[in-house]
Amino acid sequence: MDYRIALVQVAPRLGDLEANLELAADRIRAADREGAQLVCFPELALSGYLLQDLVPEVALRADDPRLGALSRVVAGMAVAVGFVEETDAHRYCNSLALLRDGELLGLHRKVYLPTYGLFDEGRFTSAGDRIRTTAVGAPLGRIGLSICEDFWHPSLPMLQALDGASLLVNVAAGPARAPGSAAGTAAIAGWHKMQDTYALLGTVAVAFCNRVGNEEGLTFWGGSRLLAADGSLVAEAPLYEEALVVGTLETDDLRVQRYALPLLADERLELTRRELDRIITERAGLPPPEGPMDAPARHSAGGRAAGERA
Repeated sequence: MDYRIALVQVAPRLGDLEANLELAADRIRAADREGAQLVCFPELALSGYLLQDLVPEVALRADDPRLGALSRVVAGMAVAVGFVEETDAHRYCNSLALLRDGELLGLHRKVYLPTYGLFDEGRFTSAGDRIRTTAVGAPLGRIGLSICEDFWHPSLPMLQALDGASLLVNVAAGPARAPGSAAGTAAIAGWHKMQDTYALLGTVAVAFCNRVGNEEGLTFWGGSRLLAADGSLVAEAPLYEEALVVGTLETDDLRVQRYALPLLADERLELTRRELDRIITERAGLPPPEGPMDAPARHSAGGRAAGERA
């Protein structure tokens, strides 16, 4: 079954929530004219990126009526949009909401906040502490949401693939490093290699939506992409300019790809968990649990490890 996804790379106005809501509504209508069933906006599309002390001024609760109204601009269309969220505990998070017809389907709070080099996110926002997938119904089933730096930690997208996601949506506010230079081109190529790898090894489609424009000397490079579950490129937006691109996923391709390359089905999660427990224990200097974690497998009367094939 065909499923059409729009990637909207925009240049939001820094700190101007109302203008950005209007811009998003306009792009949703444009995506509808292209037959999109899901529209994705960049990280912090409703606020701009370099907010610093403006964070509380532009924050919204996840149940804010303005988010609900945005998702009702086009009936039946799912909308993924980045915003500053104020939680019930008055924490401020860099969040991504997935909405449809006024309903909040899913919410992801950015787990990995870069606080190095160009970035200072850990000073102004709080990190999320959950990695989940969101049920959206047929034909996609489940979607994994993430934000920019989250994708640079392979455990997060792979956990979402293992949790049943057929599509990973990663939204970003990725600034260019020396735009147009060899170093800047290499950095963009690094993003592409990472996305291609997750699609192939996770046998999962990937929708990447990055913003454009300039803020306080930072230039954002755009280049949004849609990948099929075999890593092939379905759609790509230009660099450095606003655009709306729409690509079509054939959802039956996921079934074919996972049959031909059953990597997720073959993943040994119990082994991964055991080794992670060991690494955490060793790093923390904790005493090992009862019985050595690296004990050899028990042997059956026939002399082979339990479960070992002849």
